[in-house]
Amino acid sequence: MLEQNYPNPFNPTTKIKYQIPVVGLVLVQVYNMLAEVVTTLVNEEKPIGSHEVDFNATSFPSGIYFYKLQVYPVNGGAGSPSKSSGQSFVETKKMVLLR
Repeated sequence: MLEQNYPNPFNPTTKIKYQIPVVGLVLVQVYNMLAEVVTTLVNEEKPIGSHEVDFNATSFPSGIYFYKLQVYPVNGGAGSPSKSSGQSFVETKKMVLLR
């Protein structure tokens, strides 16, 4: 599950929270309006549970951005076989940077 960032709109930092029900490779990336990756916030294996990452947009212009969570279960979703089909999970949300 990917939660809405807080605060939103933000200047210049915001928190992004997410929860994963399986051990997995987690990728959290921020995109601009042209669907270009502007930064990668997380790219590592994470345990089951709630996680949080800060996004510091000091060097980015004002505007609308999107952040995407992708989770790829490892070992077939070890730790929670009943919750994993072995398929990846993807969710995207919108956030606004105001200067």
